Amino acid sequence: MCLVFVCGEDERVVSRQPAPGACPYCRGMIQAMDVESQWNFCFLPLYSKTKRRVFIGSLGSAPLRST
Repeated sequence: MCLVFVCGEDERVVSRQPAPGACPYCRGMIQAMDVESQWNFCFLPLYSKTKRRVFIGSLGSAPLRST
């Protein structure tokens, strides 16, 4: 008998807004994104949290900081 439990985390962008100012290092555009993450266990939602993440456009998809 084999039991398989499927656990995981789903993330989706809820909203995206341009933040004022520019990156002091590369002068790239700053964007503030609200990201909702949800932990699942056997396809049942267990935990949900919304975070604001700050991204710099010229640095790609690497977050600057997460609050």
